[in-house]
Amino acid sequence: MINMIKLMPFLLLTGCATVGPNWESPTTPLTSTFVSGDNKSIDEVAYTPWWREFNDPILTELVETGFSQNLDILQARERIQEANAELRKTGINSALEGSLSYSRLRSGGENQSTSISSTTGLSASYVIDLFGGVERAREAALANLVAAQADVGTERLAWLAEVVANYADARYYQQALDLTRNTISTRNSTLEVTQREYDAGLSTLYELAEAEAALQSAQAELPSYQALFRSKVFAIATLLDQPAKPLIAKIEESQSQLNLPSDPAIGLPADLLRNRPDIRYQEAILHQEVAETGVDESSLYPSISLTGSVSNKDSLDSWSFGPSISLGIFNRGYLNAQRDAQESVAKQAEIAWRASVQDAVEDVQVAQSNLSLYREQTELLVKAASSYSKALKFGYDNYKNGAMTLLDLLDTVRLEANAQISAAYAYNTSLQEWASLQIAIGAGAGFSDIPEQTADSTTQEN
Repeated sequence: MINMIKLMPFLLLTGCATVGPNWESPTTPLTSTFVSGDNKSIDEVAYTPWWREFNDPILTELVETGFSQNLDILQARERIQEANAELRKTGINSALEGSLSYSRLRSGGENQSTSISSTTGLSASYVIDLFGGVERAREAALANLVAAQADVGTERLAWLAEVVANYADARYYQQALDLTRNTISTRNSTLEVTQREYDAGLSTLYELAEAEAALQSAQAELPSYQALFRSKVFAIATLLDQPAKPLIAKIEESQSQLNLPSDPAIGLPADLLRNRPDIRYQEAILHQEVAETGVDESSLYPSISLTGSVSNKDSLDSWSFGPSISLGIFNRGYLNAQRDAQESVAKQAEIAWRASVQDAVEDVQVAQSNLSLYREQTELLVKAASSYSKALKFGYDNYKNGAMTLLDLLDTVRLEANAQISAAYAYNTSLQEWASLQIAIGAGAGFSDIPEQTADSTTQEN
């Protein structure tokens, strides 16, 4: 057995060593501003309830109650509990092992008296963390907890994007239904005028059939818009994990149009590093993989543990205590390969982090550009729809006066209806690009967070 006095100088020399790379926050080149941005930074936007700016009480209620109901978010929260449990398994809890045992045996046989024997034993072992393997494992578990917490924000933003997009689409299809009903009313009026003219001998059967066909075509569009409206509400019900029927009735009670807010402040590219939960998640994963490199590195060095046991058998006590040392020799090639593979995993995690930063910058710039351009398109299409409405009014007067043919009038009716639908569609697209821009900067990722145990408090507990 190794003499502890002889071993002490070795312990003093190596007891403070922690092998493997030390963690440093990663960096990547970033432009000082976005393409169409300014040079003003923004504060943390995780708790910004930006969906309230649409001025739709139903949407606000759905979003703020849905945070606690969506299954993906609940699953992500549960992963935090799992990560917390994994963290508690590290440190002293992974270095110390022990067990208590008790057995009672009755024995005997032919021409033998029955005898009873009992044995009680207590054994324990403690791994001395000479090279920081235990410490690195705890560091990796702590980073995994941080990643799990960031992942909740990522799931929340993904859920927010889907809820708002589906709700905005549902409101658009409601508006499309109303516009189509207006078109039906207009074409019905045209048919009535044509019918009177036909009865008076001023129109032909061909023109009457044209008017009837135009009316029927408009009527045929209603079921498709209704189906699209319901499909969006069904999607919202799934996202909220609630029945669809009452939700359909609730949304159908209101025909309100979402408000398009002014452009939000987007800050600087560097702000994304703290505001985007997916970037923080990738950074935490990188931290975890770097720490795991230290764990694998420590397996290349000697491992020393202190073991001891106490037992009592038939009132006879015995005990043992002493250190043991182990060092991988014949599996050295395997351990080196394992360490090298982990180094590659850590490098891949760094690349994934850099890619997430680039993707985030792209998300912001695309959403900002789209919002600006679709706002411009919406304004032009609204003006075009207004002009077609004026043209249609004049067209009716001209048709009644005989200055316009029925075919030209029907064409004007069709163009006016298409212009109204196009304007509504562009407005809905602008709404969704505004929401996409909020998602891109990470706004709302932490809203409605239940206070969670921080990594520091968890560390102190253990």
